[in-house]
Amino acid sequence: MAPSAMSRGRDNWIASLSEAQPVPYWLEDPGKPPAEPALTGTDTCDLLVVGGGYSGLWTALNAKERDPQRDVVLLEGREAGWAASGRNGGFCAASLTHGLPNGLTRWPDEIGKLEELGRRNLDEIEAAIARHGIDCDFERTGEIDVATETYQAWELKDWHRELVEKGLADGIEFLDADAVREQVNSPTFEAGLWDRRGVAMLHPAKLAWGLKQACIRLGVRVYEHTPALTLKSYGGGMAVRTPYGQVRARRVALGTNIFPSLLRRVRSYTVPVYDYALMTEPLTAEQLSEIGWKNRQGLGDSANQFHYFRLSADNRILWGGYDAVHHYGGRVRAEYDDRPETYAKLAGHFFTCFPQLEGVRFTHAWGGAIDTCSRFSAFFGTAHEGRVAYAAGYTGLGVGATRFGADVMLDLLDGERTERTELEMVRKKPLPFPPEPFAWTGIALTKWSLARADAHGGRRNLWLRTMDRLGLGFDS
Repeated sequence: MAPSAMSRGRDNWIASLSEAQPVPYWLEDPGKPPAEPALTGTDTCDLLVVGGGYSGLWTALNAKERDPQRDVVLLEGREAGWAASGRNGGFCAASLTHGLPNGLTRWPDEIGKLEELGRRNLDEIEAAIARHGIDCDFERTGEIDVATETYQAWELKDWHRELVEKGLADGIEFLDADAVREQVNSPTFEAGLWDRRGVAMLHPAKLAWGLKQACIRLGVRVYEHTPALTLKSYGGGMAVRTPYGQVRARRVALGTNIFPSLLRRVRSYTVPVYDYALMTEPLTAEQLSEIGWKNRQGLGDSANQFHYFRLSADNRILWGGYDAVHHYGGRVRAEYDDRPETYAKLAGHFFTCFPQLEGVRFTHAWGGAIDTCSRFSAFFGTAHEGRVAYAAGYTGLGVGATRFGADVMLDLLDGERTERTELEMVRKKPLPFPPEPFAWTGIALTKWSLARADAHGGRRNLWLRTMDRLGLGFDS
């Protein structure tokens, strides 16, 4: 592209953002239910769930479905689904291990069982959505991992061959350039790997709101605008203090994820990373025809700094990812949710992928924090002699995996040995992150190295190879 044309392109990309509202598209839905009242005074229960995102909501719902007589209370600091659960891309994956490559690297002896449990978990999510009448635009379309560089195409082909050899390729199809562009027409696509059954698309906020309403119908007492401040032993159970009261419970499940755990010893295992997304205006029939996408799969590219993108129910394109921003000290602040420089970068990448959509406008641009841990998939544990359980570290794939994590926490609190609690993934924890300034420096160096690898045919430098050997390989 000539310099003048490149300049015009940048101007057009920036213009496409001129009317974008800096709020999550999903959370503006008119179907949002009213908030439940805050807790005032003292309440008691069998099980207290802290956190009103997917992790806490699935825990409360599954607890009542296991035992309808169990008295369950859920506390949410603001409103159910307002944080990561209402801001994500809506990719509901069967994988419990942040993708098959990560799982195969870390738990090769258990990967068959982990994949089976993941498929079962996704089936159970679909069944629960139907059983409780949750309208969340659930579409089991699958996902295509696309190559946008020649070396990535070869890597996808080699990876598919390895999956076939290991008996893990069921439902996974390799697509060459023509085949992948037949599915979604981008001049940048050189190959793809289509997981036909292992991923569903949904409206993330509607899922959270539907889970809340299902919990309430089953008798869960939900208190919103009620942050949990402290956690202490109380007789044979636990007590959680809130701004205007407290809850005394026999057992407590912590589903706070990105927010500082009420258990200090857990805090060093996660760091917040900010992710950003754009949403286009609805595409016209002509624009949809230009790009195909008739099977409505979710897509993600194969770079270390990758994009994820999908169609909404009203045919908008959500385009997110690439920049993963960690702020010094691991701070989680509202002002970090908005990052215009990242929006401009994402807009440019969008029109590079879909040049035939030039002129499309973005209506929403937003960000939010993801809790990541050093193995990039959830970890679990108990405290206070088994009266408290926790799960955290989902690293962006919690839409589906949090339901599995909810069952793990309930198993642990009930003292049950199950096929879930026997997993090495459940029994062992990741390495904690070092204190500052080492955490920030390490993450910054890793991001720089990943960008360099993407620019040099995927070749990983000494730092990344060392991280790989330590089990700390990382992508965005």
